[in-house]
Amino acid sequence: MTQQVPPSPENIRTFIAENPKLRARDAADKLGIAEAQLVAAHVGQGATRIAAHPDRIIPAAEKLGEVMALTRVEACVHEKVGTYGNYHPGAHAAMTLTEEIDLRIFPSHWVHAFAVEAATDDGPRRSLQIFDAAGDAVHKIHLRDTSDHAAWPGIVASLALDDQSQGQDVKPRTPVEAAKSRPDKLDVLREEWSKLTDTHQFLRLCAKLKMNRLGAYRIAGAPFVRPLDPKAADEMLNAVQRAGIEVMIFVGNRGCIQIHTGPLRELRPMGPWQNVMDPGFNLHLRLDKVAELWAVEKPTQRGPAISVEAFDTEGGIIFQVFGVGKEGRDSRADWGRIVAGLPTREEVPA
Repeated sequence: MTQQVPPSPENIRTFIAENPKLRARDAADKLGIAEAQLVAAHVGQGATRIAAHPDRIIPAAEKLGEVMALTRVEACVHEKVGTYGNYHPGAHAAMTLTEEIDLRIFPSHWVHAFAVEAATDDGPRRSLQIFDAAGDAVHKIHLRDTSDHAAWPGIVASLALDDQSQGQDVKPRTPVEAAKSRPDKLDVLREEWSKLTDTHQFLRLCAKLKMNRLGAYRIAGAPFVRPLDPKAADEMLNAVQRAGIEVMIFVGNRGCIQIHTGPLRELRPMGPWQNVMDPGFNLHLRLDKVAELWAVEKPTQRGPAISVEAFDTEGGIIFQVFGVGKEGRDSRADWGRIVAGLPTREEVPA
């Protein structure tokens, strides 16, 4: 939550200099400011204000070669190494899709952006960072040693805005919508749910019935949903790793959803975090932030789509995991058996 009067850019920079090991998000929290305000304080001193719209950012990212794409929510960080490409613009939703980097982008939430460069003993650390109106990060693009660093100066110059001020106004953060159910519409929900032919139809159904995703899950009942013990999130990741199957892992905020498709090879628990540390893919999940976990089944033309979906205490979605159903690499049956074996939660939140 931001203060009405944030610290001055000078004070922000002094705090960062005195706490060099703090991650930007944690430093912003300690200062009581949004992360975009922390980055803005460094404009002219390593940061440059740039155009934020994905129609400008993504084509620029394509010129950088191999990079690391990062999308996060408070409880989960999703990191993919690869190249940007195959960009499909759209007024309400856009997409970029390569073998490694798969994003769904919501342009109205790409409001502020910066090109950030910091000197380190190993050379310059460079990134493109995009924030929403509240100053929360929606997506970051980090250059790697293998990126085309020679393209960086030209990209920054082409995206730079006239406004290079160090102050940053932000709007109040929009609260997460709590679970919204309509028990009087339960029969309609169950009837229409059974007729779905595509998973994307589900949110339209919820909107028509004036519910949201979590609210619908809480009342739908079998065979559509099963409440799971929140601790089963870790059990699920370990089972996928042991089985060697491919899954799709979705992590998203209001501005961006990032998707990994593939197996999970190496898990490294550390305190409350479970970490996937695979070549080209890292996931960092705060297990203690999982308040609700659901096994969900939706009918499609290609058979049932089974997912495990996690929510935090406010009702915000943390992740969704699906079995891969691509021709020639179909792991849905194995995934279904894993989900069926996860422990049920006896008491369902109201």
